[in-house]
Amino acid sequence: MENKRFTLQVSPSGNLTNLILKEDTHKMNWVIDASYLKQSGYEEQDKLFGNFSVVVDGKRLTNADTAPMVRKDEAIITVTYTFKQVEVNMTYDLKQAEDNLTWNITMKNRQEKEVTITDFAIWSSFSYVMYKMNDLDMQTNHSAAVYPSISNDYTKLACVRRSNEAPHLGMYQTKGQTLSVGTYCAYHNLFFESVSPSLDGLLFHQLILAGGYPDGFENADWLYNKAGFTLAGFGEKEWEYKLESFKDQQDFYEIGKTKYNHPVFEFQPLAIAGKYYDFAVQLPATKYVTDAFVEHLDKYGNRKKVNIVGKMKKTKQGYNAKLLFRDAGEHKITIEVDDQYLDSIILNVMEPIKTIIENRSRYISNQLFNGADSENPYSYSPISNQGESLGKLSLVLKNNLLGSLNGKEVQQVEESCVHYIRQKWFENGDFTKPVNLYGDFYRCMDFEYIAHVFYLLSQFDEDVLQLHKPDTYLAWAADVFSLRVNPNLHETPRGKEEAQMLGVFFLYIDELLEQLKSRGLTAKYEEIHSLWSKIAQTVAQDSSTYKAAVTEHFYDNAGFGPATGALASTHHQDAANRYGELVLANIGFSNDFRAQSPDRWWEALSYMIHSLWGGVTAAACLKAYEELHDTRYLKAAYRATIGILYCYDTNAKATDTKLNSGEAASTYSIAGPHVNRPDLSRNRFGQSTFFRDGGIFTRLFTKEEETADWDMGEELVAYLDGFGKKTFLYEENGKIAVVNGSIEETEAGLLITSYAPIPTEYHFYDKEIHFISENGQLVPQVLFTNGKFRPKEQLLTRE
Repeated sequence: MENKRFTLQVSPSGNLTNLILKEDTHKMNWVIDASYLKQSGYEEQDKLFGNFSVVVDGKRLTNADTAPMVRKDEAIITVTYTFKQVEVNMTYDLKQAEDNLTWNITMKNRQEKEVTITDFAIWSSFSYVMYKMNDLDMQTNHSAAVYPSISNDYTKLACVRRSNEAPHLGMYQTKGQTLSVGTYCAYHNLFFESVSPSLDGLLFHQLILAGGYPDGFENADWLYNKAGFTLAGFGEKEWEYKLESFKDQQDFYEIGKTKYNHPVFEFQPLAIAGKYYDFAVQLPATKYVTDAFVEHLDKYGNRKKVNIVGKMKKTKQGYNAKLLFRDAGEHKITIEVDDQYLDSIILNVMEPIKTIIENRSRYISNQLFNGADSENPYSYSPISNQGESLGKLSLVLKNNLLGSLNGKEVQQVEESCVHYIRQKWFENGDFTKPVNLYGDFYRCMDFEYIAHVFYLLSQFDEDVLQLHKPDTYLAWAADVFSLRVNPNLHETPRGKEEAQMLGVFFLYIDELLEQLKSRGLTAKYEEIHSLWSKIAQTVAQDSSTYKAAVTEHFYDNAGFGPATGALASTHHQDAANRYGELVLANIGFSNDFRAQSPDRWWEALSYMIHSLWGGVTAAACLKAYEELHDTRYLKAAYRATIGILYCYDTNAKATDTKLNSGEAASTYSIAGPHVNRPDLSRNRFGQSTFFRDGGIFTRLFTKEEETADWDMGEELVAYLDGFGKKTFLYEENGKIAVVNGSIEETEAGLLITSYAPIPTEYHFYDKEIHFISENGQLVPQVLFTNGKFRPKEQLLTRE
């Protein structure tokens, strides 16, 4: 069946099995293909597009309980499922319009007696697939990331092709209410089989039209509805979605506004308590905001609601408001349109981020450091063989370099470097002889974290360090870095291959080289500079095939994220742009700040935030902006960063896991429900929570309650080097806007207030205007006037 834009097929069992956009040269099937499941050994045929379950008066029914009647009438296919109490109809309609597909779902009560529906969930299984094949055309052009915006009356899904090449597929709610979008994960992981790539899998998306969770389920998620509904005798309820192609993020929202009356919000994902926040919404010309309010939970858990309609100022495009939030935590801003329809955004209000980072550093040092008499002397808990676990040491050092110095914290890290790290990862501390910590192999990726800790340690003055001189640690960093990137230092094929892969070292390689050169370690500088240049050149030459997108997984933002950052740092602009498109497709856009995360699934078995790789991807995206000056990268980098900070947020109230001062959790499941593990729905946790599920997790972790922050820290170091100190202006539609701060018009000029915890830099790349403070002096506010940044105090003094 087809129209001008779509070709589709519906199977005899009632599933939408094929959905192709005619304009798409790749002919991607935008829904999960039953034949791929079969050939790859997956058994989730019950989760194909259009399958559903419903609980009617306490009894669960599924589409498999009755044979559907499938009727085709020209360009309309109707699938009818008849049960004793209710009837469920699904219509796939290509006749209403040439350029879209209308998917209608109607439930009818077949009896005179009222029925109660406590749960109604339909699988909308778009092609969110990491294929079990090392074929980057399949991974990038036949797979999509799915970004939901859940709203009372304006839910929509953006299915973004992973190559970021249009056309993409959008789904817009036009009738009924969608309470949430849940996910189920199916995967294979061959990590311990020493196979590389080792991981493939799929996410199946589920529209929640009622309930969505097991009986009696409760969690801290107060932002989304979990209610059921009743159907009067012979009554019916209807839901409808329009599917159509879009070019990019802006086009996705513009289509929603002009064709389906969806509001378009302009909002930053982060507000700082006590600092002004700009909020705006665009509406179709015939629509009006009739009410607006903000909801949040106070520190006692009480729900507060403040009306803001009086603060909303009408503009040509819609409405805007300048708001001030006093309490930290998630905030939901809701607008009412035409006295009838509701739409919302969810943003996070945080206490000063500097406080969070300082508390984290203190916690790592006071709670996680194991002393000389412990079972693992001079280590930091939790014990792990993976280098990612050393990120917390880098964070402690970075915080002490940027903030007030605590010598004890630095000296603990020094003891760990000398007495624990060097001895654990290298035979007798010999940097040329790595230990096989993973059975019969080692991971080259571990060495980049070790080199980073050594490098940061070398930045402290001699009187702070106790065991060696700063230059000794700089030499150690160079030696370990050489091992990381020099294939000739490895004997095994795996070691030689991994040595040539990019990693998080793009975050600090320029600093390391500069220090080696300026401090006279010339031979080490020349060796590393040569190796680094060769790697970057090779990755640039191979960029047309996206070769660096494959790590130990078939397709991974731990590959294309660092590739983008490295290529941008080494000024390979064309190649950086090529990989950068993968990063842009990887970072979500949504009405919920948490769903704007870099897209990854295997740490949570769900659409998720992963602190480390999300943060590294965000940092790479920012580096791409600074080299390419494309505002898409700036906005995406910032969206991604705010979700990462949520993993450290001690004021979050919509997640079951509450964090005490200094605690953190590496993983957040965006999806609700998390169908594999409902208890993890919209919750923070560490991967060790899957220990009780068995399988590979029992080999990766020793117990379920292992701490949730083992692989955290490196991403906060990256943050401190980026948005941790930088605020950006950009121009859009003839107006100046700000990222990582607020902007206010004053008589003296534009007053820019930075949200950075260490505010030292202000950049306006569109005009090539920059301000960097002298000697790291903190400058929390500047005035932008007469084409220049000026510290506010300096300008006022001169006046």
